[in-house]
Amino acid sequence: MLSTKIVIAGGFGAGKTTLVSSVSEIPPVATEAIMTEASVGHDDTSATPFKTTTTVAMDFGRITVDRELILYMFGTPGQSRFWFMWDDLVRGAVGAVVVVDCRRLADSFDAVDYFETNRRIPYIVALNRFDGHLDYSVDQVREALEVGPDVQIVDFDARDTQSCGGVLMSLLRHALERPQDTELVG
Repeated sequence: MLSTKIVIAGGFGAGKTTLVSSVSEIPPVATEAIMTEASVGHDDTSATPFKTTTTVAMDFGRITVDRELILYMFGTPGQSRFWFMWDDLVRGAVGAVVVVDCRRLADSFDAVDYFETNRRIPYIVALNRFDGHLDYSVDQVREALEVGPDVQIVDFDARDTQSCGGVLMSLLRHALERPQDTELVG
């Protein structure tokens, strides 16, 4: 049996923890902390007014794809003050999903830039369908994020296991189709 690592990245409150929790076959490890007054002015909760916790280190989950492959998912924290951990979380990953909340596209720019800069890690963009709809078309999001046609953009619902599974399968297909780099990440 083969195991591999993928990263779930994105901005604050985009749905990374929800994605990992929705699809993990084990109880996910989540490093959620209650948001305090210290986050006021730093974390924009206007689009997520009921959000009371935030990831402060990582999320971790596992999914068995088939008899031959197990995926280990590592979710990154979304706030810039925790970005120093991203290099360690990404080390050894075969690919990444950048989760985007279309209500707050600007919150995704830094995550996309991270993977655009680190071209050795294939990634896809996953548009989380909050309230069942998207505020922009895929073409509008592609233009706003300034990603080329080689970056796959999919939409999904982070609360739905099947939808999340589709995102992970899209990432795996994308990573397998990409020419392999001989240089290891990290």
